[in-house]
Amino acid sequence: MIFLKLMITFFKIGLFSYGGGLSMLPLLQDEIVTKHGWLTAQQFIDMIAISESTPGPIGINMATFVGFKTAGVLGSVLASVSVCMPSLIIVIILAHYFMKFHENTIVKSAFSGLRPAVTGLIAAAGFEVAKVALVDIQKFVDTGKLVDLLDLKMILLFAAMLFAILKWNRHPIVYIAVAAVIGVIFKF
Repeated sequence: MIFLKLMITFFKIGLFSYGGGLSMLPLLQDEIVTKHGWLTAQQFIDMIAISESTPGPIGINMATFVGFKTAGVLGSVLASVSVCMPSLIIVIILAHYFMKFHENTIVKSAFSGLRPAVTGLIAAAGFEVAKVALVDIQKFVDTGKLVDLLDLKMILLFAAMLFAILKWNRHPIVYIAVAAVIGVIFKF
């Protein structure tokens, strides 16, 4: 039954995704694209872009979209609630105990160990997004030319956005809007 499968999948994603939206990208990709085939790799990348440019956490946006695409309005509601439920349960439990143990050496060490792990998860997700966004394997396979492996327009846009982000401290929506306009004008 699709509703139960959506609920279990997104509950599991919510349960095992420590650190928020970007850290859950590898698990989202594995479950949504690889295991269940609810989205293609390109649709997944597009949903990341949409989720990052719309209000709300990426996990909830992704759950809502996949749930709707797979099983309509009820599917979107169930997937969205399921991805949030583990966090709600865990936060309630942790809030109860955190104040008692937040100065404990073991607790401090555990949080210190989690930070680099989450950074690695985010970097891995960024690498996966870069592979799809900046590399054109199909064009390379079709032509056999090494120069066709990299999508130069995308790499130039990536470099320009990275430079702008590092140079000027503007709200992320500014960069998202500029990239969208560039994509429309130059037909990316």
